[in-house]
Amino acid sequence: MKKFFLHLTIVVSLFTMAAKAQTKISVTNLQCEMLQNPEGIDVVQPRLSWQINADVKDVKQTAYQIIIASTLENLNANKADLWDSGKVQSDESVNVIYNGKRLENRQNAFWKVIVWTNKGEIQSVEKAHFSMGIMNYADWKSTRWIGYEKASVGDSISQYSRLSARYLRKEINLKKQVKNAKVYIMGMGLYELYINGNKIGDQVLAPVPTDYTKNVKYNVFDVTSQLKEGKNMLGTVLGNGRFFTMRQDFKPYKIKTFGYPKMALQLFIDYTDGTKEVIRTDDTWKVTTNGPILSNNEYDGEEYDARKEMKNWNTTNFDDKKWLLAEYVQEPGGFYEAQMTPNMKIMGEVKPISIQQTPKGTYILDMGQNMVGWLQLKVKGKSGDKIKLKFAESLQTDGSLYIENLRDARTTDVYTLKGEGEEIWEPAFVFHGFRFVEVSGYTTKPTIDNFVGKVVYDDIKTTGTFESSDAVMNQIFKNAYWGIRGNYKGMPIDCPQRNERQPWLGDRTTGAYGESFLFDNQTLYAKWLDDIKNAQTADGGIPDVAPAFWRYYGDNVTWPGTYITVADMLYQQFGDKKVIEKHYSSMKKWVVYMEQNYLVKDVMTKDKYGDWCVPPESLELIHSKDSARTTNGELIASAFYYHLLQKMKKFAVIDGTNSNDIQYYNSLSERVKTAFNAKFFNAGKNNYANNTVTANLLPLAFGMVPENLQSKVFDNIVHEVEVTYKGHISTGVIGTQFLMRTLSEYGRPDLSYKLASNDTYPSWGYMAKNGATTIWELWNGNTADPKMNSQNHVMLLGDLLIWYYENIAGIKSNPETPGFRQIIMKPDFETGLTFVNASYESIYGTIKSNWKKSKNTLQWNITIPANTSAMVYLPTTNAPAVMLDNKKLDKTSTSYKAENNKLVLTLPSGSYVLNVKQ
Repeated sequence: MKKFFLHLTIVVSLFTMAAKAQTKISVTNLQCEMLQNPEGIDVVQPRLSWQINADVKDVKQTAYQIIIASTLENLNANKADLWDSGKVQSDESVNVIYNGKRLENRQNAFWKVIVWTNKGEIQSVEKAHFSMGIMNYADWKSTRWIGYEKASVGDSISQYSRLSARYLRKEINLKKQVKNAKVYIMGMGLYELYINGNKIGDQVLAPVPTDYTKNVKYNVFDVTSQLKEGKNMLGTVLGNGRFFTMRQDFKPYKIKTFGYPKMALQLFIDYTDGTKEVIRTDDTWKVTTNGPILSNNEYDGEEYDARKEMKNWNTTNFDDKKWLLAEYVQEPGGFYEAQMTPNMKIMGEVKPISIQQTPKGTYILDMGQNMVGWLQLKVKGKSGDKIKLKFAESLQTDGSLYIENLRDARTTDVYTLKGEGEEIWEPAFVFHGFRFVEVSGYTTKPTIDNFVGKVVYDDIKTTGTFESSDAVMNQIFKNAYWGIRGNYKGMPIDCPQRNERQPWLGDRTTGAYGESFLFDNQTLYAKWLDDIKNAQTADGGIPDVAPAFWRYYGDNVTWPGTYITVADMLYQQFGDKKVIEKHYSSMKKWVVYMEQNYLVKDVMTKDKYGDWCVPPESLELIHSKDSARTTNGELIASAFYYHLLQKMKKFAVIDGTNSNDIQYYNSLSERVKTAFNAKFFNAGKNNYANNTVTANLLPLAFGMVPENLQSKVFDNIVHEVEVTYKGHISTGVIGTQFLMRTLSEYGRPDLSYKLASNDTYPSWGYMAKNGATTIWELWNGNTADPKMNSQNHVMLLGDLLIWYYENIAGIKSNPETPGFRQIIMKPDFETGLTFVNASYESIYGTIKSNWKKSKNTLQWNITIPANTSAMVYLPTTNAPAVMLDNKKLDKTSTSYKAENNKLVLTLPSGSYVLNVKQ
């Protein structure tokens, strides 16, 4: 009997322990195509993902069951009328491909997931939803594009284009009770949508920009709650965006424009009695250009006359007899696609830190931060008073705005008062890059409380944090954060302030990789790959700017090669295999195009930009004139081409359908490497070409240097950095992409740290020391020729952010298990830093690395997400010197081994405290 009760007690105890563990595990963050509850997708077999959150260690998924239903009621009843995967024995929790019934046009889908782990069964508490879009071009039948294709009084079709906003409205009479309603809208170039006076959605500057002759994005909104039985009013405002481009009738050989703003809309309504109705754009809609938005130009600003406001124009309580009937207009020409990346949104606010009056009676407002977005103002005054806001990034020595670096961008918003008490206004269809604003027109002295800065960028999550013992590095990280977020505009642009703002490929070749630690940029860059593919010429060429709003089809390797490196980033950081499968043939087409046109005797002869923006020898120069600083263009092109061939070989393996291509890439890359070394390697000096850091760095980083010569080539790099350039950076956009990691990986993390923590010219810290709150376009951006010194560019970051996370924090995805399924945690502890505290929210969950060094001890707190593991590298081979969660290492419970003067632990998920005596 005693044995029975003992056995019963053990069983009950184990059950209780399991139950307690189970309450600490949950399934969250359900996503479809990497989006939360997306409306109107056009992927017929969408990918589903979820995260497992656990407060206990060693949690592994062993199986899952996905249940998808066409209604929420069916889902709640576990009636999977679309797909029941059944219990699938698998540890996959990311990008699980839908395999149920065919998903039809506008199909609703509600889903949940049941997960089995080595700790038990868990069901997702949250229920997720997605809906299908309009899948076929023909399904937009009877829906007409409408607009008004004429200039109005005050408009100007010239270099400094002015075009008033288009206001459109349509009254509809719904004779039944609405059960469900969704609206599908394409508003070119930008739109705001209203129903019964209420703005639909919190997006701004929508939709994301594309080459509208190639593809046009539609947005979808559930508007069930906005509609009522009886009369309803649909209203839209159309802004210009990139459609009616900022410079009309100016350099047409370079600048692409698409026509006057236009729109197409479908409103699908399901009534409670089972009947349906579709409202479409047609020639019964009314339009006017005689509204308050007089002009909206991304370069020049927005002008708004509040006296021309049309009260209740977007409600049924309005007389539109003076409005015109909308015109049928030509469609943009591009294929209609669901927008599979978030729109922009107001993502934050900045309050000014000071306001000062100038001798001429205007005021200079200081936001304290170079930011991107716009300014909201509050004002009281008489009807007809004009408030002007002129935006700039910095000031001249006399305290006035510094505007030379804006080129011909006028960057001015104008608000004309209606004179009715306190008026609050902000623009709708422009953005500015600025820290300072010159304010004029206030009849009483304004204060900082009259203004709020609105920070605008893509609605994506911040995923990374970083802090260290070095204040300079911390400020650089903050500057990078502000620069990156500001230049996300539905595409990654180079700068937000001057008359450019273009999606240059070369700015993100490696930058996209570093950015992925700070922001969840997966869908943004997946969309950008589509833009690049759509910009490719029939013969295979890829431009330097995509979408090709500026026509830069000049051919080179380093800018178009971004197509390949960004695809590789998406695979490495997010485990996104689909982008490789989707773009492989187009990427190969470009590789072959470059070989056939520019490979001469196995040397790539076509380069365009060189090692762009190396630090010049004079603070007044934009580009160096010193030949000793200039790297041979053929060397750069050949090395980079070899580098891209290695990635293409990897893609061929991943894709699995291109095994014959592997031999092609192997053969071609070996030929290129042989010719490269024969032409550029100086055997007597053990360096390449003229011995610039970039000339030696690229072949070393890309694996082109014979193994027995690698240390000697690296010694030359170190000598140039330490002696010739006195511990400062000497590389441009190309070399800097591989500088920090290569120095660390070849045994000089201290030298990487020196470059990262410098505050004298040239360095990132020099920018911060001289007042930068973002990253400059030039190392000497405070002194160089003003025509090219944007104070908010990200191209010079190179691989700095990657180095922060992978080499200093020790947060790196194992290349063999992409998407951080296994994490390599291998910080360089011997840099001079005394602590680092970093986190990164991966697709599996949050990874944390917090280490601190004292005189004889290293303490390292780490967090590994559920359903992943980590290889943790400790700076010792002496196992007795290591404590794991205040216990000595025990091989019976912890797997570890000695490797290259380090102790390598393989740890399952969970939070751990490591202490190492040194």
